[in-house]
Amino acid sequence: MKDVICLGDMCPIPLMKLKQCKELKSKGEQIKLVTDHSCSVESITEFCNKNGLSITVTEPMNGIWELFIEKL
Repeated sequence: MKDVICLGDMCPIPLMKLKQCKELKSKGEQIKLVTDHSCSVESITEFCNKNGLSITVTEPMNGIWELFIEKL
């Protein structure tokens, strides 16, 4: 699993980094994207839902989100 760290990155940078991930080209591949901006969580969730990607969001610390994204 590849980690994509987007701490401090403002929208739309985390979404742009996600779109560049080659790991999401193959079925079953997964990445973990870490962000500290709630708007990024919303935009990435919407992108995943529109593009056949599974997403699970956790908030291990207040204001820090981990997005686990997988190609279905």
